[in-house]
Amino acid sequence: VQLQASGGGLVQAGGSLTLSCAASGRTISSSLMGWFRQAPGKRREFVAAISWDGDHTYYADSIKGRFTISRDNVKKTVSLQMNSLAPEDTAVYSCAADTVRTFYIGNYYYADTLYDSWGQGTLVTVSS
Repeated sequence: VQLQASGGGLVQAGGSLTLSCAASGRTISSSLMGWFRQAPGKRREFVAAISWDGDHTYYADSIKGRFTISRDNVKKTVSLQMNSLAPEDTAVYSCAADTVRTFYIGNYYYADTLYDSWGQGTLVTVSS
C-alpha cells in the first residue's frame, strides 16, 4: 500500500490543522493505521492510532484531548484533526499502516516497528 500525507503547513499557536493520509494500492480496511511525528533533533514518536473498524482510538498523552484521529475505509483515508496547536507540536507528521496483521486490536499500537508501510511526512510548523 502507498500512503500520501497532506495538510501540513504553518499555523499560529492555538490554531488548528487537519492532516489527511490517502492510501492507494491495496485496501487498508483491515489495517491498524497510525500517525507519528518527528521534531528536529528528536526521535520519532507516536501520536495517534485507529483500529481497522474505527471503534478503537489511541492517543499519546501529549496530544490527548486536542487531536482526533478518524478514518474512512471507503475513501481509504485517515485524518488527524489537530486543535489547540502549540509550538511543541512542530514536527514532520507521517502516517503508517500495519498491513501484516489484519483486524489488529492490541497493546502495541504505539510501536513504530508494528507498521510496515509509511507515507512521506508532512511538515507542521506552529509559531508562538
